[in-house]
Amino acid sequence: VFAFLQVDDDRRDLDMNDKEVDADKMTRFVRMNELRLVTEYNPVTAIGVMQSSLQLHLLLITDKMSPKHPERMRKYRAAAELFKGKILFILLDSNLKSNERVVSFFNLKKSQLPALAIFHAPDEEQDVLTVNEVSVERVQDFCNNFLQ
Repeated sequence: VFAFLQVDDDRRDLDMNDKEVDADKMTRFVRMNELRLVTEYNPVTAIGVMQSSLQLHLLLITDKMSPKHPERMRKYRAAAELFKGKILFILLDSNLKSNERVVSFFNLKKSQLPALAIFHAPDEEQDVLTVNEVSVERVQDFCNNFLQ
């Protein structure tokens, strides 16, 4: 059993020689490795995010219950297409208690959201941009400026 990750063209294999591979372990393997163009951050996908070969992560920290959420996600996904294989795009729901630590890591308050936060894993370099409106151009400019 293997997972081929579209986001970074990486392949992960599940060791089938382990006699204790059952449906639950197989399901967990798939869930941990289901990185999409935009991956929603949660305790299960966090493992896949940390194991990704992509060292640059862009987080859209937003309220999923907002009426503007579907349009934000449409534009964020479109921007993700432009950086496929370079930057891992992540959605972080600011309403979840389990995500409060990540929001505080970027020194953000609820009043400053939605925001884009970019993070380079090896050296922990980061930058944050508060946004009223998510646009493909704004995301593209933010990413390009960080990459430079």
